[in-house]
Amino acid sequence: MIIYQLFPRVFGATPNKRCGTFSDINDDAIERIKSLSVSHIWLTGVIRHSGWRDTNPAVTKGNAGSPYAIVDYYDIDPDLADNEANRMEEFENAVKRIHSHGLKVIIDFVPNHLAREYKGDFTDENFYVLENQKFVAPTENASDYYEFPAKATGNDVFSPTPSLNDWYDTVKLNYTNHDTWDKMLKIMQFWCGIGVDGFRCDMAEMVPVEFWRWAIAELRKSFKIIMIAEIYQPNLYRSYVEAGFDYLYDKVGLYNTLENIYRYGQRADSITDVWKNLNGLDDKMLRFMENHDEVRLASRFFMQKPENAFPFVALSALMNRGPFMIYNGQEYGEDAGDSDNGKTSIFNYATLPSMIRKSESSFARVFDFYKQLLHFRESHPAILQGEFYDLMWLNPWYNNFDPQYVYAFLRYHGDDKLLIVINFNLNEGRNVTVALPDGAKYDIEMSPGGFKTIQL
Repeated sequence: MIIYQLFPRVFGATPNKRCGTFSDINDDAIERIKSLSVSHIWLTGVIRHSGWRDTNPAVTKGNAGSPYAIVDYYDIDPDLADNEANRMEEFENAVKRIHSHGLKVIIDFVPNHLAREYKGDFTDENFYVLENQKFVAPTENASDYYEFPAKATGNDVFSPTPSLNDWYDTVKLNYTNHDTWDKMLKIMQFWCGIGVDGFRCDMAEMVPVEFWRWAIAELRKSFKIIMIAEIYQPNLYRSYVEAGFDYLYDKVGLYNTLENIYRYGQRADSITDVWKNLNGLDDKMLRFMENHDEVRLASRFFMQKPENAFPFVALSALMNRGPFMIYNGQEYGEDAGDSDNGKTSIFNYATLPSMIRKSESSFARVFDFYKQLLHFRESHPAILQGEFYDLMWLNPWYNNFDPQYVYAFLRYHGDDKLLIVINFNLNEGRNVTVALPDGAKYDIEMSPGGFKTIQL
């Protein structure tokens, strides 16, 4: 799997079009995405969520609203349609277009919380109600919004006075009530019935694993789906895989390690600890170097220019058999423009300058790198099906192999044998001697010169 995260609101936005729509996900756009060896498109923020149409400004983040503060789970966000009255039909047509190009569609499922002004059939019994306490929004216009009794905030704030840093625009769902289980299962069944192939489950770890075990089993009685959990607690990984999730976010493992190598000079050989700590779950991890929560690689707040990210992206894409994901604009070196934090806003109407100017040679070169890397990944059984052999335990003994900056490993499957060496020193190229332990030579049946090389 290679997943392309596509945020329709920004994907088709231009200086003359405030908000992208489903029509921007046209045949040409899908073919361009497919040329990156993409197999799944994750349509982010398509379900109706908070915003100027539906929610009070006192409990709305930004001028567009958070795509993770769901207002109506059975509706499409009107901003994303050319004709609001036909928004569901326009969404279904976009799904059909993507399917017609041989790709599958994933959408968000937000099970932990809803917008404070949710319009569906949920009642107080589905939430945590703070009896005899009035909710106070942490915004300037707080007096314009009335909620009594207050409900607990989405990020487990059981207080009527959340802060600006909390998810104050949301209320937490209560899973001690089995009615909540039933309602959330029906929501997933509804979207599967429309043709969605899977869900990226927002903050899955905040919902009891018992619900997931039951709901995923029920869902798979009727539908063949992909389930991806956003999860940040490694001690929960195995239980959520056993509950039925196909893949888990690898944020606190590989992403954070690679970020620390770039930002703080952490040693490259610390990557070894990532796979060791997973205890055999490597292939269940979804790897990425960008998504809507992270700082853009090419921004001034991170790696400054897209080329600096290439070694880190290559390692993330080639290390394991699990899926890899890129975020719209990453393939052109999107730098988030004049953003004050290096992220493309998910709360405000925004554009992707790199995609608007994608025909320029500098952007085209970045696209070519991603195309070459991802095609290489998808064309090699050693990557897709093969085994992994870490070479770092032996090579620090060699003077010209620097484990501060260099990481080396083998991937192999049958006759497809790859020696992959990554240099994270962006200022200095180097010649490196890589030692192959006798055990690896015999187990992999590798002779000197018997491996493929490619320079990216």
